[in-house]
Amino acid sequence: MANQVAPIIIRRKAAHGGHHGGAWKVAYADFVTAMMALFIVLWLLASSEQVKKAVASYFIDPQSKTHETGSGRVGSGQSMAFSKEDLEKLKNKLQDAMKKRMPDFQKIKNQVTISVTGEGLRVELLENQKGVFFESGNAEPTKEATEVFKVLATELGSLPNHLLIEGHTDSKPFSTEAKGYSNWELSADRANAARRILQQGGVRPDQIKEVRGFADQQLRNKADPFDAGNRRVSVLVQYQEPETIPEGVTRSVMDTVSKVEKENQADLAARRARAAAKEGEAPGKGASTSAKPPAAAAPTPAPQKSPAKPAPSKK
Repeated sequence: MANQVAPIIIRRKAAHGGHHGGAWKVAYADFVTAMMALFIVLWLLASSEQVKKAVASYFIDPQSKTHETGSGRVGSGQSMAFSKEDLEKLKNKLQDAMKKRMPDFQKIKNQVTISVTGEGLRVELLENQKGVFFESGNAEPTKEATEVFKVLATELGSLPNHLLIEGHTDSKPFSTEAKGYSNWELSADRANAARRILQQGGVRPDQIKEVRGFADQQLRNKADPFDAGNRRVSVLVQYQEPETIPEGVTRSVMDTVSKVEKENQADLAARRARAAAKEGEAPGKGASTSAKPPAAAAPTPAPQKSPAKPAPSKK
């Protein structure tokens, strides 16, 4: 035992390979991007029509050449889309119509402003110290106001755009405010008076969406709350809704989205039907196999007993 040589044990460590680079990062990034695109498509298919219209309008006009806006208040109204160039043409058309149909328009042209805003085309009838369109503290329109509203009704009544009518006052307290009639009622009554003239002149009843009375909460000249220019009535021509755009581009995009959604739903239903059919066939096959009775085994013949040999006799 003492002469035996102890065995030599060599322990080798597995050497790790060199650095493999970042190729796996590229593949992983592609995978994450594909998953993000998949979930965006799934979210879009499950979204409401309003969200689909907003997404479609962005891909139609990514440079924001058309406007996306509502009625000017958060959460109200539907998304609108209309070309700014078209509103510029409408602005010039209204100005030309007033000059032609109103002989005294030059006297009040500085009191009528037409501008393109974020909500649409805004036509404002501004007062002065004398009271051009409404006398101070009175909701009855003057002759000049009636003529302006009739021209607007003729030009705007044939448009598909919705209209908003607003009434504004200055911060001067109303003389009969103690009796319950304040600048709130006055601004609303003036806007409502404008609505009646517009509808009598050809504006459709369903074309006017809102009649607002703001009192002195949205002053035009905030530096001077008592300025006569703060007393005004505005007619806002909202941007046209996507469904009524003559080119029909947005509608075609939405039809394509709806078609793809229907095809996906039909494909999903077909897959479910095939899966259900396969599940129904599996137990059927097992039942048919087990239904066959086992083959009867051949009867084994009973063993025959050999005849007993006679015992030998003893002599």
